[in-house]
Amino acid sequence: MPGFIRQNRSAPMTQSSTSSPSRVAIIGGGPAGLMAAEVLSQAGIQVDLYDGMPSVGRKFLLAGVGGMNITHSEAYPAFLSRYAERAPQIAPLLRSFGADALCQWIHDLGIDTFVGSSGRVFPTDMKAAPLLRAWLKRLRDAGVVIHTRHRWLGWNDAGHLRIDSPGGEKSVQADATLLALGGGSWSRLGSDGAWMLPLEQRGVGLAPLQPSNCGFEVQAWSELMVSKFAGAPLKNIAIGLNDDIPRLGECVITATGIEGSLIYALSAPIREAINLHGSATIHIDLLPGRPVDKIQATLSKPRGSRSMAKHLHSQLGIDGVKAGLLRELTSAETFNDMSLLAKAIKALPLTLVKARPLDEAISSAGGVMFEAMDERLMLKPLPGVFCAGEMLDWEAPTGGYLLTACFASGRAAGLGIIEWLQRKG
Repeated sequence: MPGFIRQNRSAPMTQSSTSSPSRVAIIGGGPAGLMAAEVLSQAGIQVDLYDGMPSVGRKFLLAGVGGMNITHSEAYPAFLSRYAERAPQIAPLLRSFGADALCQWIHDLGIDTFVGSSGRVFPTDMKAAPLLRAWLKRLRDAGVVIHTRHRWLGWNDAGHLRIDSPGGEKSVQADATLLALGGGSWSRLGSDGAWMLPLEQRGVGLAPLQPSNCGFEVQAWSELMVSKFAGAPLKNIAIGLNDDIPRLGECVITATGIEGSLIYALSAPIREAINLHGSATIHIDLLPGRPVDKIQATLSKPRGSRSMAKHLHSQLGIDGVKAGLLRELTSAETFNDMSLLAKAIKALPLTLVKARPLDEAISSAGGVMFEAMDERLMLKPLPGVFCAGEMLDWEAPTGGYLLTACFASGRAAGLGIIEWLQRKG
């Protein structure tokens, strides 16, 4: 946004006319690292950005496949609530650079946006690549040097950064360092969580990485369920966990369990219930628009010679995967008692026993604890080392919340580095 760019252009320089510019090393070329690079370069600081992959922004580009959901248009209180127990720590980041500021920043790159029917915000062409290209041009024009195929290995005995490059290992000295290495999902795109070990060795407080926005496994589907319905979408349903109000949406039956947007939205409480109790039981409402008494009355109508499958289809529209799931998760006795069958249709219990592997998850929970950092996102045990993005210990559902917090934390870390360098100098 214009105010954002002007603010950084007018920020006090961190060097005098007779000294060399401060140099900052950024490790990681995702949204958080790139946003910090922009903030720092606009303040006259020399930025070297290192990324282990052949190009930057790979997970960002993947997020744009099928539509680049950049943020969400819902009101701030609801938006902030998506970060659950970490909302207090995310709040100052969003107050400084929230959804509206992010949209304005995108517009300044020459990319228009629109709000979809669900409230999600997208670039008008629905693509991530044009936005990334425009952004990288801006950064290079500002003097940011991007080093690809350069992987961070930790620190050497002198306290300098160890960087594995195509020409061999390098020792890099910087006035400050930002780690923006992503979480632990999609390791093939660079987010492998390998940064946990060197930080742990330096006494940084870490929470274990866990899958977030992920699918879950059941104990075992029947052979019939797998052969007929693996990959089938469950549409126009609602799912509840414990006594929470069921959420409307859709998901997909898989060969091992269930996944999809509705499951992703509940993944954090489902995962925590499994961690505590070994399993979590969700309840699926196959007909969220119809009350149980009306369903029972409809089921009780005479069906003559028709089978129960045809009766369910003709009277309630339940067929295909919904009918298969109903058969899979109820007993034969339930189908002989219309009261029990109606209740099953409204609250079909499905027990989940395990999250799918971390590398399959859209994002991850855990990482660098906020308690290990100061208000500038600088690590307390490592002065001059800052962290941002998904490697911090927070999580949020899909819908633009993940990206917004990554951008906001990258900007906050960049401003924190500027402040720290000014005080230090």
